[in-house]
Amino acid sequence: MAVHACLQQPNNHWHFCALLFVLVHGCFPLYIGQTLVTMSTVSNKEGATMARRVHDKALDSRDARRRLKIRGKPYYRAIERGLHLGYRRLGGGQAGTWVARHYIGGQSYEVQKIGIADDVSDADGAAVLDFWQAQEAAREAMVERAHRAHGKHGPITVGDAMDEYLRFLDGNRKSGADARYRDRALIRPVLGDIEVAKLTADKLRQWMMQLARTPARLRTREGLKQQYAALDTVDAKRARKASANRTLTVLRAALNRAWKDGKVSSNAEWSRVEPFENVNTARIRYLTVAEAKRLINACDPDFRLLVQAALETGARLGELVALEVHDFNSDTGTLAIRQSKSGKSRHVVLTEEGTAFFSQVCAGRPGHATMFVKADGKPWGRGHQGPLMAAACERAKISPSIGFHGLRHTWASLASMAGVPLMVVAKNLGHRDTRMVELHYGHLAPSYVADAIRAGAPRFGFKPDKTVTPMGR
Repeated sequence: MAVHACLQQPNNHWHFCALLFVLVHGCFPLYIGQTLVTMSTVSNKEGATMARRVHDKALDSRDARRRLKIRGKPYYRAIERGLHLGYRRLGGGQAGTWVARHYIGGQSYEVQKIGIADDVSDADGAAVLDFWQAQEAAREAMVERAHRAHGKHGPITVGDAMDEYLRFLDGNRKSGADARYRDRALIRPVLGDIEVAKLTADKLRQWMMQLARTPARLRTREGLKQQYAALDTVDAKRARKASANRTLTVLRAALNRAWKDGKVSSNAEWSRVEPFENVNTARIRYLTVAEAKRLINACDPDFRLLVQAALETGARLGELVALEVHDFNSDTGTLAIRQSKSGKSRHVVLTEEGTAFFSQVCAGRPGHATMFVKADGKPWGRGHQGPLMAAACERAKISPSIGFHGLRHTWASLASMAGVPLMVVAKNLGHRDTRMVELHYGHLAPSYVADAIRAGAPRFGFKPDKTVTPMGR
């Protein structure tokens, strides 16, 4: 009856229907273009009112976003006046990206990248964001811009320095995902509110020790208590110290940038903090050829292809799942890696066996098709390989078990021991030089060094005196 009365009174139509919508749904409706977007008020655990959530059925789930067309222009949704949240759909099985579009006047906008969408990996609130977390990040970016525009007063904090550094990475480097994760999870919670001018070397050393004593965070479903890995072996403790060193590197880079920009007067305190020593050389776990064959045979059919590809190329998981059929060139026997950790493309040279394998995988398929997909046709995600590798290692009786990244080590280790020059190994792996290869694989087989010296070192014509016999024989 109320709706009928509303329709009979055009002048009051909007006000009455809006009131009716509020009474039924508890939130105000917002029309953007031809799409209805609802806004609901959210409260935290303490009951404090937080920013309203803007609902959008086209963007708020990974399944909905997967139905969007791949394109360079983001799909935008207004979440505040002068602020739009955008989602850019990418091809090749890649996760899309979230961007914030800020209105700056004169019908002009500035676009800022704020994170990776949870299309492939589960959201962690730091490097990978779901739709709701992306809204929060966009609003935070809007507040930061407002502070900068009005000249935020007071001394710069560690959090301010990290904000500036992350913006620099987004605009000038291949990716700030790792730095953003370390900032949100490890740096900001402890040091974010401290003024850089009051940061001491002792405080930083205490923070480093705490990082080293804290077990590694495991992927945990949203809403559940954070899970941690065991910290009961020498190698696990070494790995935590190595991780603490990498986090210190990110923090130092941010603080040094603030110092070089003249925002702090001295870099003396953090310059005095030394990283943990002798923690970067891990015990490289690799498979023998016999173990690798057993592992291949023990894998599920769809996962077997991914494992074989890793053993034939030494490529990273992220590089393999981003491959498309046209990246394989059967004429030259090479594989084009267009998306790498370093941000630079490369061509992996294949053996005859590798060329035959990729020829079979790509036979009869369109060039734009994702090369490796799961049995259900969906793309592989970063967290999918763990349980499958563990199960395959158990069936293949490989103990201790090996992770997927160990297949990269397997290719590099076996190639090095077979006499492939380290520079060639480094090039196929995507390293700029041989330093990392020498660090990880140079110690594997000292006999190969000895053989090389005995084969190629200079001789000077020395002949032993046959009349001289060593005593004790």
